[in-house]
Amino acid sequence: MEFKYFSYLYPIKKDIINQQKIKMMNATAEILKNKIENFSPDALEAFAKMMESFEEKTTSAISKFHRDEILYRIQFHNENPSTKLDFHENISELKKYCA
Repeated sequence: MEFKYFSYLYPIKKDIINQQKIKMMNATAEILKNKIENFSPDALEAFAKMMESFEEKTTSAISKFHRDEILYRIQFHNENPSTKLDFHENISELKKYCA
């Protein structure tokens, strides 16, 4: 049996790289936090508006009434697992669409 040195070390190396990336991300976040704290009120307001424009706004083709009804049925089904969902076969897919 041949010993594969690099394949043995790969998971360890991958963890070390991920830890380094996390440290770099935390340092970057701290730098940004310090810069934002020093913004003038006008600059801070403009920055907040700019950040809001980046947020994804999800719109659903399902009306709020129907979403509430579906979520109620899912909750009921979770509390009573022996019941059948009469409107969808895959509950995880339905949760994804209605969440």
